[in-house]
Amino acid sequence: MDATTTTRALRYLTNEEAAMFLKLSPRTLDKFRVLGGGPKFRKFGRRVIYALDDLETWANSRICESTSDDNYFLPR
Repeated sequence: MDATTTTRALRYLTNEEAAMFLKLSPRTLDKFRVLGGGPKFRKFGRRVIYALDDLETWANSRICESTSDDNYFLPR
């Protein structure tokens, strides 16, 4: 594993940073944590953080090629 991969694997984002990365509202991520369907997160006391790799995995799992794709109807 090279230095870039190591740095990337250790990168964590706050709720606000993760929302900016995904171009979503922080409230949307809040709702996903309550209702499910959002990216994996980590909770340390009151602090919620997201691993960059988990955000990318979640975003990539939602790729659609047309409106008839199964992923198209997942909660937004």
